[in-house]
Amino acid sequence: AHVTSLFIPIYICLNWTGMAALDSKTSGKMGFRAVIYYTTTTVIAVIIGIIMVLIIHPGKGGKENMHREGKIEPVHSADAFMDLIRNMFPPNLVEACFKQFKTSYTTRTVVVITPENETATQDSVINNVTQAMRLLREVTEEIIPLPGAANGVNALGLVVFSMCLGLVIGNMKEQGKALREFFDSLNEAIMQLVTIIMWYAPVGIMFLIAGKILEMKDMSIVGGQLGMYTITVIIGLLVHAVIMLPLLYYLVTRKNPFVFIGGMVQALVTALGTSSSSATLPITFRCLEDNIGLDKRITRFMLPLGATINMDGTALYEALAAIFIAQVNNYDLNFGQIITIRDRLRTTTNVLGDSIGAGIVQHLSCHELQKQDAEMGNSVIEENEMKKSYQLISCQSNENEKPLDSETKM
Repeated sequence: AHVTSLFIPIYICLNWTGMAALDSKTSGKMGFRAVIYYTTTTVIAVIIGIIMVLIIHPGKGGKENMHREGKIEPVHSADAFMDLIRNMFPPNLVEACFKQFKTSYTTRTVVVITPENETATQDSVINNVTQAMRLLREVTEEIIPLPGAANGVNALGLVVFSMCLGLVIGNMKEQGKALREFFDSLNEAIMQLVTIIMWYAPVGIMFLIAGKILEMKDMSIVGGQLGMYTITVIIGLLVHAVIMLPLLYYLVTRKNPFVFIGGMVQALVTALGTSSSSATLPITFRCLEDNIGLDKRITRFMLPLGATINMDGTALYEALAAIFIAQVNNYDLNFGQIITIRDRLRTTTNVLGDSIGAGIVQHLSCHELQKQDAEMGNSVIEENEMKKSYQLISCQSNENEKPLDSETKM
């Protein structure tokens, strides 16, 4: 709960400091590489999920034992896309901290009244009043989209606003120095709080996992009704996290990926316990910066963005679930029994994907960062030389003033 409460200040401060530390050219290249990485890993995750469900075929012959609950809510792709756009640009930043835009649907009953015999001629209607007054009532239901809101932090809107403001602060150069220093100090203070929380985090994670296991009423239901689905999801997530992501890291960086993953153990365990990429974000920062030694500009740019848009595990299990449901005659199933296993492994995969993405982008962006460091170093040297020359002039003026003072005193 303590880590989750730090979610909003961490998101805002890290985006501001991360973007302010980069020039527009460097941040543009890094953003392009990040989008390419996230798109590639998401496509790979979807392909793995489809392959797993087609090979294992978990829905075959299981429809007699399936427990069906709930109803399918109407969802239109156009409305979902517009919700995404609206959430990117929230009208109220304060409201974005606890609400996000989501289209809701309602049904409207429409009664269509038509004559019993529409082909009847006008003469026949006039001649037979009784027949003309007999009407047919056709009742239909229309689904109407309505603007609505859902509880939860609008992370996408906060990230977009923070990145834009950070980019503006970075381009302000000397005028934005005070703001950069303020948010750097605030960020360090929040990270100190995270360090304190990390001391008792293992105990909290243990109770979180134990509580979720106790919420399951009957373990035999998971094994009997959705056992093969659970196994398929776990195998798919493990293939993506243990084989594909390390292989991608090795192909790009030519470094041992398991040494990298070894430094991420604490963040991965936290993700397993909290099932939230955002709640794990402070621990992920500490692991990447302290254990692995990644550049803070990379982590502050990549991780908040990745925690918002990079959902490899989600893409994998949703692609798998769609085909699984089709295998059991397209009936919506009760997936609540497997939430403990599936959701935590999904979050762990997402956190690992974000971290490996940060390592890959740092490897690809090292030349731009070194060039920016050199330019910043030159500007600092020039600034120091200007200060020295100013101090020299002031010293000379003081020396020239001293004899005058002495003469006046004499």
